[in-house]
Amino acid sequence: MISGAAGGMGAEEARLFAREGAKVVIADLLEDEGRQVEAEIRGAGGEAVFAPMDVTREADWEQAVGTAVQRFGKLDVLVNNAGLSSTSVDDPLETAGWHRIMQVNTTGVFLGTRFAIPAMQAAGSGSIVNISSIMGFVGGESGHPAYHASKGAVRIFTKAIAVQYGPDNIRANSIHPGFMPPMRSSRQTAADRDARIADTPLRRTGQLIEVANGVLFLASDEASFITGTELVIDGGYIAR
Repeated sequence: MISGAAGGMGAEEARLFAREGAKVVIADLLEDEGRQVEAEIRGAGGEAVFAPMDVTREADWEQAVGTAVQRFGKLDVLVNNAGLSSTSVDDPLETAGWHRIMQVNTTGVFLGTRFAIPAMQAAGSGSIVNISSIMGFVGGESGHPAYHASKGAVRIFTKAIAVQYGPDNIRANSIHPGFMPPMRSSRQTAADRDARIADTPLRRTGQLIEVANGVLFLASDEASFITGTELVIDGGYIAR
């Protein structure tokens, strides 16, 4: 199951998992776009189902996990991918913006984990991959600070889940992308993009497939002894 899988990074992850033989639940608010990704995967010979999802609603998570188990027999992997960008709120001191970003980026990850854990316990194992950000490690000069707080919270929350549920053979790891193509909610300008490229040692933005490959690895049996850690995919940005 991949939240926020109707477009961008989530859709790229869904396509890659399907190509590798996974049965994919595409969870997103955007039904038309989500069903388009579902149709694309099926048209290529893969297995996928769309599940309507507001990641801040417990009922949506409960129903989506139920769909995964009923349709495919079990839930092996959860990718908590859905999120808002740091520029989704104009005023960096806006209280409503703080709550909105934290609700989607942090509470959404908690809720996904909450409903996935029992299904994974029933299956005997599982892998949770949480999409955080390099901004969960460092500060930034623009955007709402709630974004940094939310992504830092996801990083530490992932470690807590890894420790608590490791005895159930459930792994949890976080992915920390660097600068990527703009998210749906981003107001990134060309000047912003140029500045970020200049600050990245590889002198380019990342590609969505580069993050998806990291997610696939952490979800797979090839990463069977990896849990509670971070995979930074940032072109060297935080190594400066």
